[in-house]
Amino acid sequence: MENQNNQIMSVKDWFITVFVAAIPLVGLIMLFVWAFGSSTNATRTNWAKALLLWYAVILVLYILIAVIFGAAFLTGMSDMDMNY
Repeated sequence: MENQNNQIMSVKDWFITVFVAAIPLVGLIMLFVWAFGSSTNATRTNWAKALLLWYAVILVLYILIAVIFGAAFLTGMSDMDMNY
């Protein structure tokens, strides 16, 4: 008998997995459960870890863009104060 953690996931399993992951907040919590849970399918575990890494990269990019545009906005605002 094959280990349940290494079974191939069916289309139905993937459909449910992606659907649950798309639900705001619940999906994020489930990604952590799937990524670090001990009884989760190995394929789903790797997928969840990869998706969490993508989320981290996107979050860092958003923060970087916010800092750059925030600094440019504040610089522009201080230049306007000096002109009046």
